Amino acid sequence: MTPGKSLSPRYLAIPCALMASSAALAELPEPVRAMVDAAIATGDAQKVATVIELASQTNPGNAAELSALHEGFKEEQARIAAAQAKDKELAIRQSGIFDHWSGSGEIGAFYSSGNTSETGVTLGVKLKRQGIDWSHDLRGRVDYKETNGIKTREQFLFAYEPRYQIGKSLFAYGLAQYERDRFQGFLGRYAVSGGLGYKLVDNERVNLAVKAGPAFRVTKFLDGTSENRLAGLAGYDFDWKISDRVKFNQDTNMVAETASQGAIIFDASNTSVVLANGLEAKISDRLSTRLSFTLEYDSNPPEGAMDMDTLSRFTLLYGF
Repeated sequence: MTPGKSLSPRYLAIPCALMASSAALAELPEPVRAMVDAAIATGDAQKVATVIELASQTNPGNAAELSALHEGFKEEQARIAAAQAKDKELAIRQSGIFDHWSGSGEIGAFYSSGNTSETGVTLGVKLKRQGIDWSHDLRGRVDYKETNGIKTREQFLFAYEPRYQIGKSLFAYGLAQYERDRFQGFLGRYAVSGGLGYKLVDNERVNLAVKAGPAFRVTKFLDGTSENRLAGLAGYDFDWKISDRVKFNQDTNMVAETASQGAIIFDASNTSVVLANGLEAKISDRLSTRLSFTLEYDSNPPEGAMDMDTLSRFTLLYGF
């Protein structure tokens, strides 16, 4: 180069381009890599995304490498999740009939109006086994009140409901139920039903399903007579998770006494309707409170009994 002459802009651009290329190829600083590795080690997807986003902003020359690390993390998490799901499915398929049950027990007070107007004690239990294609629900409830050594309310309800998932939304159900309530006029009422149902909405916050099918009902009255009737069942189940700690239920199916179930059974001589609303709030991971209101209606009650009862309950639930 001739002394005294300035460099051409064309030549000045070459070192600048080389410097930019060198920056783009620079290795990820060790402190930044250590921070990303620590986030990945936690397995927390949100934390990893936040750390990599901040690292990319402060180290733009390493954005491609950071993106590759993020994609590798997501692929590994997906592989782990798939393996865990496969192991869980295998464990369920190989498990015994008494395995993989969960449920809750509850105790509290009730207030009734209609055939009786009083306050008493209520006890309940709910068990569920969720399989791959099959699910099983067992429910039981007892409402009891005694005044001066005389029973003034004694209501029992037990039900078993299996379901078979035919497709993603379509399912088949079965139901066997027993009720006893002397103050409503019957010593025992047995019902069996089976049919089809469909999940209209099924996500983390809202679940809505409808179902219908034939039913057969046997009622044994206080006077010793009995009645056998072919009937039909129509119902719906609605659950809304308002927040992580509050859930609302407004459901209708054969079992109303769980405060998340109801019933509409109709035949030629008598239609029974049970509608239940429940609001459940979590106190801790296992302990919850539930406030529920249930309406029961019989279009043709036994002689001397009223056609409508209401029941309000406040209970504590313990999950297991």
